[in-house]
Amino acid sequence: MNPIPAGVVGVGRLGAAHARLLAGSPAFELVGVHDRARSRAEEVAAALSVPAFPDAADLHARAEAVVIAVPTAAHHAAAVAAIAAGCHALVEKPLASTLEEADEIVRLANETGVVLGVGHVERFNGVLQAAEPFLDRPRFIESLRMAPFQPRGADVTVVLDLMIHDIDLVLALARTPLADVRAVGVSVISPWIDLANARLSFEDGTVANITASRVSFRTIRQLRLFQRSGYFSLDLAEGTGHHYRRRDPRTVGRIAGVENLVEPIPLEAPPGEPLARELDAFADAIAGRPTRLVSGFAGREALEVATRITREIEEFVHVVDQDS
Repeated sequence: MNPIPAGVVGVGRLGAAHARLLAGSPAFELVGVHDRARSRAEEVAAALSVPAFPDAADLHARAEAVVIAVPTAAHHAAAVAAIAAGCHALVEKPLASTLEEADEIVRLANETGVVLGVGHVERFNGVLQAAEPFLDRPRFIESLRMAPFQPRGADVTVVLDLMIHDIDLVLALARTPLADVRAVGVSVISPWIDLANARLSFEDGTVANITASRVSFRTIRQLRLFQRSGYFSLDLAEGTGHHYRRRDPRTVGRIAGVENLVEPIPLEAPPGEPLARELDAFADAIAGRPTRLVSGFAGREALEVATRITREIEEFVHVVDQDS
């Protein structure tokens, strides 16, 4: 196939990374970038030897696919404009600020027949993919995601900024309807929720405990999965981890130490960037090949759960404020 003409709308830190990878991808031809900050667009465009379009509509006219990496509040307008122009769209997470906006984006993509993907890049984390052959319906999932405060993401709660990565992972791993949500949270630095904990219970008994904070001094992205055949300890930031597979009880000796009960299997991420694997999946979806791309529907589902968590936290904060 010929390379797919592609552009990037919004070239901040993440958008610039998308542009760099698109420029080096055999599946795409980077035809230009757009950003409301014209000097930033020109800087990124010059580095990649492509045009900087002052108007996103002019980029849509040249491209068949666009990556949308603008601030969350602008996702809806940017996605609707791209899809209405007939462009396949990969929208950075979260899909939109509200469920109503997400529903309109998904509906428009369905009506026009374009590919709509959502940038839940953690699905493409190499160590998680290395664990996949051993996964067998985890029944307890524990996620911890902590990061230093960044003004870049402070226009939304930590639930939409960070936790939504893990909400998407949990929904993909559980693969069963959600039964209940319990959550607490607190504002520390920004006017929004900066630290949150959520407990998700599913209809088959699976439970997930998710914690996200953006008031940490260091970055932590850990995921632990427990299933009947053993458990996983994954460092998503480092791309390393272990699967501790339960040994056959008939072969275990009389000494019931952990080293006798489980077989440690090291897990290592394959080479390459998760963002590049996500863009490859975007190309596969456009070409009609089997793909791992996170669909618009899945992105909308993660946003719905994030909205439920946020409501639960707001109710918790309201009760605390009344009692104080």
